[in-house]
Amino acid sequence: MPHSKPFEISGASVAPGTRQTVDIPVSTLSDHTPVNLSVHVIHGRRPGPVMFVSAAIHGDEVIGAEIVRRLLRAAPLKSMAGTLLAVPIVNTYGFLNNSRYLPDRRDLNRCFPGGPGGSMAARLADIFMREVVMRADIGIDLHSAAIHRTNLPQLRLTPGNQRLEALGRAFAAPVMLNSKLREGSLRMAAEACGVDVLLYEAGEGLRFDELAARAGVSGILRVMRHLGMVPQKGVPRARTPSVMCARSQWYRAPVAGLFRGYLPTGAAVEEGTVLGAISDLFGETEVEIASDIAGIIIGRSNMPGVYEGDALFHIAETLRGEAAADGVTAHLDAAPLYDEDEII
Repeated sequence: MPHSKPFEISGASVAPGTRQTVDIPVSTLSDHTPVNLSVHVIHGRRPGPVMFVSAAIHGDEVIGAEIVRRLLRAAPLKSMAGTLLAVPIVNTYGFLNNSRYLPDRRDLNRCFPGGPGGSMAARLADIFMREVVMRADIGIDLHSAAIHRTNLPQLRLTPGNQRLEALGRAFAAPVMLNSKLREGSLRMAAEACGVDVLLYEAGEGLRFDELAARAGVSGILRVMRHLGMVPQKGVPRARTPSVMCARSQWYRAPVAGLFRGYLPTGAAVEEGTVLGAISDLFGETEVEIASDIAGIIIGRSNMPGVYEGDALFHIAETLRGEAAADGVTAHLDAAPLYDEDEII
């Protein structure tokens, strides 16, 4: 049976069985160019959940926009139940400037739920909350590492949230981590409104990454299948289950110098595994960085020149590091889909 009513958003009406891009006015640039929050709405003929997928809350985390683009071309969405609200770029200002932040130097993901009379960031947060988040039952927010670092595909879950854990297992990223809610974050504001949000981290700021894109699209489709929004046909099956990690640890540069990382993200490590080394410019001294836990590398720096205290490797603690590493390989070995943290 079709929906009895169309989906209403920002004055637009999307009929059942149709899709439409809705441009929600946000503001204007100083040169009078209009700025919109663009939402692609796919409204299924059959009833079902409303899910939002958002990207580029941090303007330099562009991999999410590519994931949304691929998702919107996915064949299973042609016979979808429920409603998908896809927002490839939330922070247009940062995206245009290749910047994590807004022009007012605020981090949008520390300004939720925002308000109509607040700062530039607060106003954008308020529009996104009212027009997208509060219309949904569930959300998936797409992120990457900051510039000069890269993240293994992973999910961040609110501790103790059993619904999110079940959705995370359906997503089947190589690794899942419990991550406490942070004041001002989208996750905290959304959960306060009763909307659970999966946070996906993968890839590097200002870069596309094929593993991150494939894992992201596949995971979103699996979540939609789990919720009964799309049929199984065309949804990639998870080859390996996610590995749940209780905690993680960053390894920082003990000295300044030239950094050589020996292992990539996705590598399993044991206690004592040498991760990399830092040398002085003349090759007279060298300091090795070794893991003191067993786990899997879920993030690392790409910068060769480092200062003392710089974050170099992020390791999720687990005795199942090899299993998580197998999950990474499975995503890369899969047939191509369709047409193709921030620690300071």
